[in-house]
Formats: sequence, C-alpha cells, structure tokens
Amino acid sequence: MSEISKQKQEKIKEEILSVLYENTPKALHTSKISGLIIRDEEFTLKLLEELEKQNLVVKVNKNTLGMNYLARKRWKLSKEVYDAYKGLV
Repeated sequence: MSEISKQKQEKIKEEILSVLYENTPKALHTSKISGLIIRDEEFTLKLLEELEKQNLVVKVNKNTLGMNYLARKRWKLSKEVYDAYKGLV
C-alpha cells in the first residue's frame, strides 16, 4: 500500500471535521465516518485519534443508556471547534 502524504492526511482530517459538523449534535461511529469519507476504517480511526489529541474532536464512550462501549467508538466535534465552524458559516 502506498504512503499518504502529510498534506493529504490534513485534507482528509478537514473532511472528517466537515462531516462531524454537518451531523452535529449527533455523534457518529468510526465506521459511519469512514463510509462517508470513503476511507479505510483503521485509517480513519488513526486520524480521529490524532484529532482528539489536538482537542478538535471528542470521543463519546457511553451509549444513550449510559453504558460504556466495549469496542465501538463515537465521535463529535469539541465545543470550541463547533463554535469556530459556526462563526464561519
């Protein structure tokens, strides 16, 4: 498999943020995000974890009943990023 440049990874991260903004306030599972941006689920998870370290996205660990997820992960924009996006639109 070919290596994806840092510049292209940044573009894909921007696309992930855009997808999350369009679906706010709903948190999306990694598999749904990867399907929407047409990327591999593991690659998408890696980028989401990088975005989490940059405090751009937040991982949702509990389902609607308040129980912790065992294997799945849901993601949403952090409040600061949502407000920044909202200010641009």
